[in-house]
Amino acid sequence: MSSIPEFGELLAAAEKSAVHLEMRDTYYSNARFEAWQRGQRVDWNDRDSWWRPFHQDIADAVARGVQVRRARVVSEPVTDYIRWEHYQTRANTEAGEQVRWLPRRRAWDLLLPGSDLWVFDGKLMRIHHFSGDGLWVDKELCDEPTTVEAHAAAFEKVWERAVPHDAYEIM
Repeated sequence: MSSIPEFGELLAAAEKSAVHLEMRDTYYSNARFEAWQRGQRVDWNDRDSWWRPFHQDIADAVARGVQVRRARVVSEPVTDYIRWEHYQTRANTEAGEQVRWLPRRRAWDLLLPGSDLWVFDGKLMRIHHFSGDGLWVDKELCDEPTTVEAHAAAFEKVWERAVPHDAYEIM
């Protein structure tokens, strides 16, 4: 894994686009999710409390003209983790990322990847592997043109059907 560039490096090298497809309903637990479960909420007026290096990477890419889009395929009713992701997506959108949601029941006829992934400029794909309980397992890169093109096309099919973040209501 150490030979694979970090996300920030890959995004910094992107010239036109970076798209992220998320397929899971649950990911590993983290302190921010656990705080949200206990009822703590983000003070959106205190940017320093929620702005992270990831958000700055997104903002920097968008400022360079890179279109950054994320599509999440989710089961409904959603899990608590997805409910939290929906809540905290405001940080992503304030960084300049476009986010859409596709209920899994509306994706049944699409041929979708088995793993989460990022595609940079339609040429390079970073695949994320998780365990069944949502723990990060591994990541890999793929630059084989036919494979990357197929995954980029799958993302576009999801994007076309998905609901923009501001219009998606959590069930």
